[in-house]
Amino acid sequence: MEITDKLIDKLAALSKLSFEADEKEKIRLDLQKMLDFVDQLKEIDVEGVEPLIHMMDEEVELRLDEAEPALEPDEVVKNAPEKEGYFFRVPKVVKK
Repeated sequence: MEITDKLIDKLAALSKLSFEADEKEKIRLDLQKMLDFVDQLKEIDVEGVEPLIHMMDEEVELRLDEAEPALEPDEVVKNAPEKEGYFFRVPKVVKK
């Protein structure tokens, strides 16, 4: 499969992103590497290999879902590096 600018534009529109021309080239190369890797995986002979559902044969013992008293708001934020009232203060990570 060839990664074209048209395909990148379509993926960008679907994901509500926009890219500069130099970013498109980097994304094209990254997508091509991913597809090449998938093509390599397709070449592996898996005849007779059972699908793996879990990494271990043992069953995981889950704890009962029991209601417990909640922590007090002061207790929750007492070790936070930055807080505002009962909220954690964190750096902005989303750029517009």
